[in-house]
Amino acid sequence: MKEFKGRVVTPGRCSAKAVVTKAGFNTLASLQKALQFGDKTATCNDQNNPDIYGEPLCGNALVLPQTIGSTTGGMVLYCACAMKRQPACMLFTNHIDSLAAAGAILADVWLPDITMPVIDNLGDEFLDYVKTGMTVTIKDDGVVVVE
Repeated sequence: MKEFKGRVVTPGRCSAKAVVTKAGFNTLASLQKALQFGDKTATCNDQNNPDIYGEPLCGNALVLPQTIGSTTGGMVLYCACAMKRQPACMLFTNHIDSLAAAGAILADVWLPDITMPVIDNLGDEFLDYVKTGMTVTIKDDGVVVVE
């Protein structure tokens, strides 16, 4: 077990299995089928991301360095939350980008029944340590425990 400290972007507590990508997360490519065709597990459909392609994102802790891709990324993330197909939490090793932050913050403010904690600035050591399938628990003030 190891603890890491990041910055809280959207608050909340959760405990979930990690799904880890060391590449940039293309929000649109990853979540498009979940939003358009009713995939309730939000299986990652980004064939350019072999780390998580085919992995269910809904209800899991998404560990990523950053998001990449289209300027629709924030709206796609917000829509995934509105449809209850979002990750349990998003854990960024780098500073969160403005599009992902916008989607997460809008969901936090506009969707009162949705919680998706987002922590950023967890660092490269975090990305090297956590593996897909490990349990991550978010505590208050941006502390993430990996088991």
